[in-house]
Amino acid sequence: MKQILMKNILLPTDFSENSWNAIAYAINFYKHDVCTFYVLNVGGFKNIVLDSPYIPDSNVLEQAYINPSKIKLRKILKRISREFPANKKHKFYILAEYSYLIDSLRKHVKEKKIDMIVMGTKGASGLKEKIVGSNAGDVITKVACTTLIVPENTKFKALKEIAFPTDFVEHFNIQVLEPLFEVIENKGVALRVVHIHKQEVLLNNDQQNNKNLLKDLFYNYNYSFHTLTNEKFEDAVQCFVESRGIDMIVMVAKNLNYFQQLFFHSNAEKISYHTNVPFLVLHE
Repeated sequence: MKQILMKNILLPTDFSENSWNAIAYAINFYKHDVCTFYVLNVGGFKNIVLDSPYIPDSNVLEQAYINPSKIKLRKILKRISREFPANKKHKFYILAEYSYLIDSLRKHVKEKKIDMIVMGTKGASGLKEKIVGSNAGDVITKVACTTLIVPENTKFKALKEIAFPTDFVEHFNIQVLEPLFEVIENKGVALRVVHIHKQEVLLNNDQQNNKNLLKDLFYNYNYSFHTLTNEKFEDAVQCFVESRGIDMIVMVAKNLNYFQQLFFHSNAEKISYHTNVPFLVLHE
């Protein structure tokens, strides 16, 4: 009999509709999985009154921030129970604290053995050209945990195809790809490995070896390789996503240069695919 493994999912929220949309996506995404969801609100030190030279003590924080935050978090739990059918496989807990977002996420990832962070973003306008300056950008580059970024316009639908853009430069670590294997296997999804370059060039030996490794790793799954030539990287991805109806994009965080071209290009306002297609970021 196959052992049922429980997933621990961290859901950061700032109480916006954008973050609620990510929570709703996560609940639907894990509908058939045994999960413990932690709904987390983090108040930052930047919110402390500027003319105060001191950080408030714990009692002041409890009264001024933590308690009001918990009230709002309980409202989210009520909304979940109101908008989603009761699911015996799902448990929900609320977490409220006053800290730095990244520090808080790192702590909970470690303490609660989090398998995935699911968070919302405002899409093109929320992901700035530079990675720093965006909460989502900070999380996917600074928190070593698999993260699913859900753009504000994304509504959940059953996954059919996932795009995996890669330049085949980085060696693929089996442990890093494990969450991708799980999604493909559990959701019955087809994987489309996409190599995009500006001009017709042959892969070097290392790139070819890495491509062959992917073939071996995905041998038992529904996958295919695609090569696109385009001067503009983001246009090629846009075209591929739209033409195939891609439901999710997956990236390895280690491959940051490629990642920046895909999600943080200066012409991001012209790109629409990452405003309605979630992307899964895999970490070491």
